[in-house]
Amino acid sequence: MEARIKEKQEVARDTLLVVFDLQGKEVDFIPGQYFWVTLLDPPYDDEKGPKRHISVVTSPNDRGVLGLCTRIRDSAFKRSLVELPVGAEVDVEEPKGSFLLPEDTDQEYVFIAGGIGITVFRSMLRYISEEDLPHRVTLVYSNRDRESTPFLAELKQLERERENISIVLTMTEDPGWEGETRRVDADFLRDHLEKEVASYTYLVAGPPAMVNGVAEMLQAAGVPEEQVHPARFSGY
Repeated sequence: MEARIKEKQEVARDTLLVVFDLQGKEVDFIPGQYFWVTLLDPPYDDEKGPKRHISVVTSPNDRGVLGLCTRIRDSAFKRSLVELPVGAEVDVEEPKGSFLLPEDTDQEYVFIAGGIGITVFRSMLRYISEEDLPHRVTLVYSNRDRESTPFLAELKQLERERENISIVLTMTEDPGWEGETRRVDADFLRDHLEKEVASYTYLVAGPPAMVNGVAEMLQAAGVPEEQVHPARFSGY
């Protein structure tokens, strides 16, 4: 479907939020899904072409728009996205994907996000808050430093407003950070979760190597395989 760039905002160091106006159309999706976007007149090109799949960072309640958030890298697609002006035309396909906000609210969840993997969880957490859903979620969010952490203030505010959402932050390379600095492993989770590690269901999103490593760590810690849901796509 035809869309136009409505808004562009740097939400952290080298991290761009882009919101697309769907030109009067509305798209229903489940938080966690992704969509394919094709740049129609990109200033740069390479062998991968002008089309990418990127997780939806906005809420389904943001009617008539879809948003993405991406690290600014040196690929032709991302360089083009940075330079294209507000109003530029793009093509957006219907959202797809099976990495979704769970329907079961009896289980307690741990969302583990590495860096830009926060995109899917921002969509989920905003929707939980807006719809007053009873999901009980602990977000474990790992970044190098505060300057490269998208939506940091927003997530802290969400935690203050919602009793069923808690945030655990770790900054692995931030000398001025007084909180957690460790990488996420089994001991880290045991120190920050109220119950046994294996009693939660985990959703994990971030760079592929991080996602695979955390999934293996959780299973080694005794978490049943069916309680570990990694986002195995490379849109980060």
